[in-house]
Amino acid sequence: MKDLLQVQDLAVEFHTLGGVIKAVKGVSFRIKPGGTVAIVGESGSGKSVMAQAIMGILPRTARITAGKILFNNAGPGNSQEGILDLASLNTHSKCFSEIRGGQISMIFQEPMTSLSPLHTIGDQIGETLKLHCAKPDGQNRTAQKAMNRQITVDMLRLVGFPNPDEAFDTYPFELSGGLRQRAMIAMALVCGPSLLIADEPTTALDVTVQAQILKLIKDMQVKLGMAVLIITHDLGVVANVADEVVVVYRGRVMESGMLDDIFNDPQHPYLRALLNAVPHLGMEDDVRLKPIREINVNTENLLSLSTSTSAASGPEQSAPMLEIKNLTKTFSIRKSRQLFSKQPAETVTALDDVSLSIKRGSCLGLVGESGCGKTTLSKIVMRACDADQGQVLFNDGNIPINLMDLDARQMEPLRCKIQYVFQDPFSSLNPRMTIFDTISEPLVIHGIGDHDSRCRTVLELMELVGLDSQLLSRYPHSFSGGQRQRIVIARALALNPDLLICDEPVSALDVSIQAQILNLLKDLQSELGLTYLFISHNLAVVDYIADTIAVMCAGRMVELAPCHALFSNPLHPYTKSLISAVPVPDPGRMLDFSALVAGKNSDPAAWAYPFSDDAGNGTIRKPGMVDVGGGHYVRAHEQPAQTEKVGSSHG
Repeated sequence: MKDLLQVQDLAVEFHTLGGVIKAVKGVSFRIKPGGTVAIVGESGSGKSVMAQAIMGILPRTARITAGKILFNNAGPGNSQEGILDLASLNTHSKCFSEIRGGQISMIFQEPMTSLSPLHTIGDQIGETLKLHCAKPDGQNRTAQKAMNRQITVDMLRLVGFPNPDEAFDTYPFELSGGLRQRAMIAMALVCGPSLLIADEPTTALDVTVQAQILKLIKDMQVKLGMAVLIITHDLGVVANVADEVVVVYRGRVMESGMLDDIFNDPQHPYLRALLNAVPHLGMEDDVRLKPIREINVNTENLLSLSTSTSAASGPEQSAPMLEIKNLTKTFSIRKSRQLFSKQPAETVTALDDVSLSIKRGSCLGLVGESGCGKTTLSKIVMRACDADQGQVLFNDGNIPINLMDLDARQMEPLRCKIQYVFQDPFSSLNPRMTIFDTISEPLVIHGIGDHDSRCRTVLELMELVGLDSQLLSRYPHSFSGGQRQRIVIARALALNPDLLICDEPVSALDVSIQAQILNLLKDLQSELGLTYLFISHNLAVVDYIADTIAVMCAGRMVELAPCHALFSNPLHPYTKSLISAVPVPDPGRMLDFSALVAGKNSDPAAWAYPFSDDAGNGTIRKPGMVDVGGGHYVRAHEQPAQTEKVGSSHG
């Protein structure tokens, strides 16, 4: 067998109390040595089950009922070499234990839940070495520990940790999402596997960090000569990393082939539907995404409740719904891990003189890297934390109210006006509460209506977001990711808010469900007159739903403009780097990973004049927001030169 891995007619079933669920139905594909195969499909199509079957980590209720998983186990030092059928091999045997982690490694979708919070990064990577790397003869325990530490530090340096020696002793919660994913990659690669399985490795990462992770995987693939099986719903990522593509739907292969054939000449209707559901930069205002299954939105019953959107008139109606002025927020952290250390605390600036406004009935998209201050800004608007200085003016139709001046009791009536849609719907829903209790809880807390009226409102909200009312007695675990997000939106709308803050509401959803949710939000905005603060790292998503985009970097607002102006004429170097890092589902427009990673446009110290803090003549002064016309503002000392539309990073 010349292939590294061959999956032949694989079938996997789950035996549950409700009956037998056929998750994988006769799937076949192959992976060549050093090649990259991408498995694409919606949530629930069986992608992760295939990966679990290859790794031998299927749940107890799962059974491989047919097919073979042939692995060319030709690595040095293996107890059993040759072609092995992993499907028939005992997953608890010594041979399988050597393969799992030693020859085949896996990067999981969510690093925070895959890493132990009780052990340091170094200990967790070192554990892999102990399990799969043989100890030299005659080496004592101390020498082995020192050697493992050095190998781990070298691997952390190889995957791009800025301070690998210090990172060895850090815990997962101390790292950003990008660094946690790098730690997972280091753990997977430390033993030099011949096959790496990456299950949604960049789902929740912003575009610049995503580019770094993808380049890291490609570089390590070349360095170690390993093959990669990448599981993703992001067709832009697939176009930039894969050699072959396997499209699956409900456990079956719908289409497979080489990268160019899949994108340039899609044959199956399901694949064409997936491609039509992907938002891309530069879409016309009247173009609507086409999800595979459309949600029928019915707002008739709630229109009578939307009195707040029509209550205001005159000057108040034209005034901004939300206005943020000169907001600053700092956090104090200690470098020392000792509880009673007297070492002075270090100050980190999360927000640095941020100002913006949102018009009533419009959508402001807030974009930027992880850690730039987007979520901190939203928490201050919700009064979940307090700012050091600045104002947050909310206009509920009467007069602007500075939320910073209100205490908890004074904020209570305004909390009905501002609601929040969280990034992860599963963690934001109580697993012990039924969907009826979840959606009606805001009404109970604020004492709105009696039991009968709450029941009617919940039924109307379920219909509003396209869910069957018969599902109200179920619990969150019974729903898919897209259904859970619709439940969260229904709960947020229960109090008939004026302003909805959406914090990465579609980042963890596949492209078709993402299209459903985005279309739903646009329909609700149109029918109910909602105002959105939409936080995202996906610029294509923001371009589709937002009217105006604000770009943040290192706590600063660096550019603010209408969507068409921002993408046709980006002025700030950080904005240009963000746009150039957006992966396009087109093999003919691949990202230049080297240029993206080499650039330091996310570091304010690397910005040149007129964007730097150096105002010229040796004067250090932070630049302000400059009006370049048409509602377009950029943080600079003077108006920068106009630029052409960014596209140079795509080949």
